[in-house]
Amino acid sequence: MPNWLPSLNSLRAFEATARKKSYRKAAEELGVTTAAVKQLVEKLEQAIGDKLFLGRGQNLTITPIGEIGLEELSLSFKQIERTVSKMRSYEKNHRLVITCEPSFASAWLVPKLNKFKDQYPNIEVLIDSSPKIVSLTDGSVDIAIRFGVIDHNSNLIVKKLYKEYLAPYCSPSLLKKNINNFEQIEKFPLLRWDTSQFNWSNNTRRWMEWENWIKYAKQNYQLNLKYGPKFTDYNLALQCAIAGQGFILGSTPVLKEIINKGLLIDPFNLSIETDLGYDIVVTKNSYVKNEVKNFIEWILAEKEKSS
Repeated sequence: MPNWLPSLNSLRAFEATARKKSYRKAAEELGVTTAAVKQLVEKLEQAIGDKLFLGRGQNLTITPIGEIGLEELSLSFKQIERTVSKMRSYEKNHRLVITCEPSFASAWLVPKLNKFKDQYPNIEVLIDSSPKIVSLTDGSVDIAIRFGVIDHNSNLIVKKLYKEYLAPYCSPSLLKKNINNFEQIEKFPLLRWDTSQFNWSNNTRRWMEWENWIKYAKQNYQLNLKYGPKFTDYNLALQCAIAGQGFILGSTPVLKEIINKGLLIDPFNLSIETDLGYDIVVTKNSYVKNEVKNFIEWILAEKEKSS
């Protein structure tokens, strides 16, 4: 290290003091004494040849030179923290962090994960099932499987997983006799997914509202619709439908295994194509990782098998 560069401890002590506007609070954060923090800051001032703070106690103020240092050092220390975090998370068994919408995770992805583990036993998979759009830029997440997002960042690599087809599904136990006329749906509760709290969901909401879906399906009936509960968690709405408590608008490709098991049926045979879809999204930095490429190849192959 060049002899003119101040010690990292001095820089850290200054940054914490400037951010907290207190020697005492900086000392608490760093786990040292107040006197030690002051001494480190004084050494930094000597190395720079100028004052970084004026006053003392509650009247402590940062000088213009100190302001320059605070801005740059805060960014630098955040970058150091991210780098150390990445170094700590690296293991021989490579870890793969995947974020996806909860209903896709539970209905489609999780039941198939054993196949991936059998094929790649040294890759540890962590599923972050969140309805929010999780940022990929800080490197903490390797792959996102996103639903209903039309405009992806141009810096991301996007691969289409599924086109979305929506149909009204219910449990066989809901129907006392077979029905095939869509007009009969007004006799049953319609379960709803409330996506209003998600800023990405405008396009999804357009399709997941019953009145709109009926219009897109060209079912030109004057219906007196009967609504059941509304859920912020789609999985709860799905479980409610499986329990025989109403109809739900569901994804034909994602719910295929549940449908094949006879837990849900489409009595009207009315699955319609939407402009929504499921996309695999990665950054260019993530895409060079072997474990990321392995997962993408695997999930696309699984999609073909289940189509």
